[in-house]
Amino acid sequence: MEFLSSRRLTGPNLLWDQQGIVVDVAFGKFANGELMGPSAAGAEAAIDAWQEQARRVLAALGWDGEKLIWRVHPSGLSLAFSAPIDALYAGIDVGEWIWNSTTEVLAGREPSNLQSDDFTKLRLAIAEEQNPMLAPLHDAARQRGLNFCGDDEWTTIGMGRRSQTWDTPKLPTVGEVAWDRLHDIPSVMVTGTNGKSTTVRALFEMVKAAGLVPGASSTDWIQVGEDTLDKDDWSGPGGARAVLKDPRVDVAILETARGGMLRRGLGLPRVDVAVITNVAEDHLGEMGVHDLPALTEVKFIVERAGDSLVLNADNPEVRRRGQLCTKPVLWYTLNADDPLIQTHLAAGGDAIVLQGTSVVHHCGANIPTEDESATFIADVAEIPMTLNGAVRYNIGNAMAAVGAAMKMALPLAAIQQGLQNFSSDSESNPGRLNVFDLNGITAMVDFAHNPHGMQALIDAASAMPHKRLLVLLGQAGDRDDHAIQELVRITAAAKPDRIVVKELTKYLRGREKGAVSGLIQSSLIKHGYPEAQIEYVEHEIDAVRHALKWAKQGDLLLLISHSQRESVLKLLTQLQDSSWSEGKKF
Repeated sequence: MEFLSSRRLTGPNLLWDQQGIVVDVAFGKFANGELMGPSAAGAEAAIDAWQEQARRVLAALGWDGEKLIWRVHPSGLSLAFSAPIDALYAGIDVGEWIWNSTTEVLAGREPSNLQSDDFTKLRLAIAEEQNPMLAPLHDAARQRGLNFCGDDEWTTIGMGRRSQTWDTPKLPTVGEVAWDRLHDIPSVMVTGTNGKSTTVRALFEMVKAAGLVPGASSTDWIQVGEDTLDKDDWSGPGGARAVLKDPRVDVAILETARGGMLRRGLGLPRVDVAVITNVAEDHLGEMGVHDLPALTEVKFIVERAGDSLVLNADNPEVRRRGQLCTKPVLWYTLNADDPLIQTHLAAGGDAIVLQGTSVVHHCGANIPTEDESATFIADVAEIPMTLNGAVRYNIGNAMAAVGAAMKMALPLAAIQQGLQNFSSDSESNPGRLNVFDLNGITAMVDFAHNPHGMQALIDAASAMPHKRLLVLLGQAGDRDDHAIQELVRITAAAKPDRIVVKELTKYLRGREKGAVSGLIQSSLIKHGYPEAQIEYVEHEIDAVRHALKWAKQGDLLLLISHSQRESVLKLLTQLQDSSWSEGKKF
């Protein structure tokens, strides 16, 4: 058995809705380096010993009422216990102590001594962290139906414009809080394998068009209205908390990524709407998630928080799991004849449907047929992010944003205006389907980083007129060989005229330099792609320059950009603005 980590869970998570501590352990390894899951007998013995030691240690700390839960997965165990909200940092050390004591028992030795100096230090750490004001405020907020979030630096009750924030070490008593001034604001969580950021940005424009101040956290930034608070990956609980405490925010739009949900849980326990764009294979093998159904359950953690759900009926995993939800669901689909949608509407549900080229909202028993009246939202030609309907997946992302907006009762005119205002260009949505017209040469920059995203991008490129196609291809080192090979298979199947393979030195993530790029090249040849049409250029920006020198009038350059995205977008913007054309220097 191998101890992996002990960490705090601050919100609803894969295991349960409670805050607490989780310990992850692995069971041995295969010869090829892949983690080996526990046998049934081994898992049972470890869980039994862990429960015994957890009860013993928690009782010694006065935490007798805390609960235990565990999860068995192919690579090991996740063992969790609830813990006081004001002792979660010290609780990490408690989790490790319990596991160390468990390993002693499993080895046939005496468990760790609760009278030792080390355990005394653990008690002192808990006492030092404890804040007698925190738990009563937390309970009082929940009793009043208010969101409560924060960390060791600050604590917020309510949300956005209707919130109040205090320094956590200087919290008031329950009686000192002006509760009548605190309320929640409309809020949305957006998750999925692909399309999260684009959906967040489209919804952001709709809120602005309604005359309200949106606050959003995403993989690229935290933004409130026109003010960018920080540029970085803020798709976890920290980004959500930063938005929720900003007193300018009228509507909170929170991109909610897999990693944050697994590491910490959700940033807050309740939102009005939870959106799930899709679920596809990505990051499998990490943090005990080894297959698509398990990843689906991770994405559906947002179901615990959402009062209602907006779900993609065209994605098999979302469709399967979504039919098990007990909360109200608004489905969206590009298939107006979908039997699931027909049944859903007949039962009184609502859906966003693509009918011909029109995005339409159907509600109740309003079955989508040509003869039925419904709420017209927009023609795809009026939605710039769809490139006149050629980018099918962005029609879906637009529909997801529309569904969330309607669930929050934004005015129809604002929804329509927001769709028209949002263009997936390098300023509004950097690195996501950014198209540059270089006097007859089309360069399309995207962040596609998994097979599902690459297939969608290839489909979009195929719908665009072009004489020749070049694809710039690379991948981070934390994807397994199967995922990389699937990315290659999809690219090779499109039969581009040239593939330029790049290195992602910034994202080697445990692999040797050249390992991933070498695997890409060998896999291309294995899939029958001509070796003579493969080129290797180490640095991303140099690879883009190489592609531009290769390009001629009528060509389409599909530039998958990861490590040097800002430099790539800056170069292409300069070339477009200067009316650069084939053969000119740059």
